[in-house]
Amino acid sequence: MTVKETFENWKAGSYGKAVAKFPERKQRFKTSYGETVEPLYIPENEDEKYLETRGVPGEYPFTRGVQPTMYRGRFWTMRQYAGFGTAEESNKRYKYLLGNGQTGLSVAFDLPTQIGYDSDHPMSDGEVGKVGVAIDSLKDMEILFDGIPLGDVSTSMTINGTASVLLSMYIAVAEKQGFSADKLTGTIQNDILKEYIARGTYRFPPKPSMRLITDIFAFCAQNVPKWNTISISGYHIREAGSNAVQEVAFTLADGIAYVEAAIKAGLDVDVFAPRLSFFFNANNNLLEEVAKFRAARRLWAEIMKHRFNSKSAKSQMLRFHTQTAGCTLTAQQPDNNIVRVAIQTLAAVLGGTQSLHTNSRDEALALPTEDSVRIALRTQQIVAYESGVADTIDPLAGSYYIEALTDSIYEKAKGYIARIDELGGMVEAIEKGFVQQEIQDSAYHYQLEVESGEQVVVGVNKFQIKEPAPANLLKVDPSIQVAQIAKIKAVKEARDNDAVKRHLAIIKATAQTSDNLMPKILDAVKQYATLGEIAGTLEEVFGVHKESVVL
Repeated sequence: MTVKETFENWKAGSYGKAVAKFPERKQRFKTSYGETVEPLYIPENEDEKYLETRGVPGEYPFTRGVQPTMYRGRFWTMRQYAGFGTAEESNKRYKYLLGNGQTGLSVAFDLPTQIGYDSDHPMSDGEVGKVGVAIDSLKDMEILFDGIPLGDVSTSMTINGTASVLLSMYIAVAEKQGFSADKLTGTIQNDILKEYIARGTYRFPPKPSMRLITDIFAFCAQNVPKWNTISISGYHIREAGSNAVQEVAFTLADGIAYVEAAIKAGLDVDVFAPRLSFFFNANNNLLEEVAKFRAARRLWAEIMKHRFNSKSAKSQMLRFHTQTAGCTLTAQQPDNNIVRVAIQTLAAVLGGTQSLHTNSRDEALALPTEDSVRIALRTQQIVAYESGVADTIDPLAGSYYIEALTDSIYEKAKGYIARIDELGGMVEAIEKGFVQQEIQDSAYHYQLEVESGEQVVVGVNKFQIKEPAPANLLKVDPSIQVAQIAKIKAVKEARDNDAVKRHLAIIKATAQTSDNLMPKILDAVKQYATLGEIAGTLEEVFGVHKESVVL
């Protein structure tokens, strides 16, 4: 079949059906001089490789997008990652963001919550509410989403080692609001492998952690079918210092490990794989980043079709959330970060993201102020409504440079995955320190280039100015920890402690079997067992992970 025939079939078939079911945005798809902007542009001359490597949107290999209409149907979900201090404070910020046009929530949890310690634990001292919201029990989650109907919003939660507990709390709150679990939409990050690689918020060793993940896959497939059960994250891999190729390769290698674990646990690939999602970084090199997203889609589709023999197109789609690159933000001349974020936003949109968070200008200094968050959200809205880049699908396709970069990133990432396979898979590669070493080397070489001036960072190693000390920064009050400890005490005094003990004992007994832990954790959460109590119970069976240092 020729490219033109394929295009005509697409227009009458998947594109036409999508438009009939979900009409395109009510917008004037025209240039300033009145010419109609078509939904898709294809090569004028026949290209032998085009159908194999590019195709059409919504069809294998998905290089040009995972939906037939992409942003002509609807814009990407605009999220702002938010959460700090107490549940009450974060609830106010969520309502502020929703009131300013945000279309989905993205929850940041503090470090104790991420690792599984209650706010009254000695390990939590000095960290409560600092980098996200403190959640100790269902009571905190009820406050966090008070007045926000969970059946009507999509929520992304950046939580990994304790994802099973936080998801259970979210389901319990929704049910209290009158929404059944099968109505909920959103994502939990739930990507523990990248924690061992790049971030460090793990609690349990890899094998039991992988068991928790596959338990979530199975539970959600039956009970929370619209929920994305994992967001396989390249974002933190890039933040740790990887380059674009490594970000794609290591992220997809993590994805392979999760799929293998789920299949080994007896799950059908086409049952759980459609709910897999990914999370990437949008960095400063605009054209390289666009090519990165296109290459990742193509490579994942190939992996799912040929390596795992998936039959469903939905299993082969790489759907992803993007966050602009925190590692590129500078404390010097912070207003420059607005420009950086705008470029990164364009990269994500031109690359076909499904969801986007834009960082705020002052995040290199402190938690962002409301003004800074609003500018970050407005950046997305200006790109969506004013730039015209969302009027046609995959607008940079066909550029000699973009297509060459796409092919290059695809091939080099494929080579990395082959090397990881030789090492025995991603878990083995992590345990041997291969992945960590590669990222460390990349970060080191980048830093050398910055220090030599070969890599220019505006305001840092070139175009510096004398600046006053930053003022009016948002700071978390240390008294939050005292308030959280008082909340835990009140919860424990009000709940049925005998029932909590019974449910914790059930969790411990279940952890020693191969039965699914999710129903037991959900039952315990509803009895107001705390996050720390549940994680501590699992630790008695699973143990604690000890990091192997790679130098």
